[in-house]
Amino acid sequence: MMRQRGYTMGFRFRKSIKLFPGLRLNLSKSGVSASVGVKGATVNISDRGTRGTVGIPGSGISYSEKLSTPEHTARSERTTPPSGGMSLGTVLGWVFVAVCFFVILSKVSG
Repeated sequence: MMRQRGYTMGFRFRKSIKLFPGLRLNLSKSGVSASVGVKGATVNISDRGTRGTVGIPGSGISYSEKLSTPEHTARSERTTPPSGGMSLGTVLGWVFVAVCFFVILSKVSG
């Protein structure tokens, strides 16, 4: 990183790969995530949790909200023992990972 007048400047890296319409694999310096949706409404799933975003395409106006947090974060903030079940965000995340895996596998083998 470069420092200039007290500000930290860092390099950014972000690559988005369209697997098929409505499904993107996002790669960045901080990790991997996946986005499902259309212009104006997407759900992003990563190790930091699940985030939903809706907006007006082309306007720069959007609203984003965290839909779930990762199990390791949620567990450390709980005061009561976990119920033993997985959250909806975790289940959707694993389903999404499985779909991505099969899509990539079919593209590589076919």
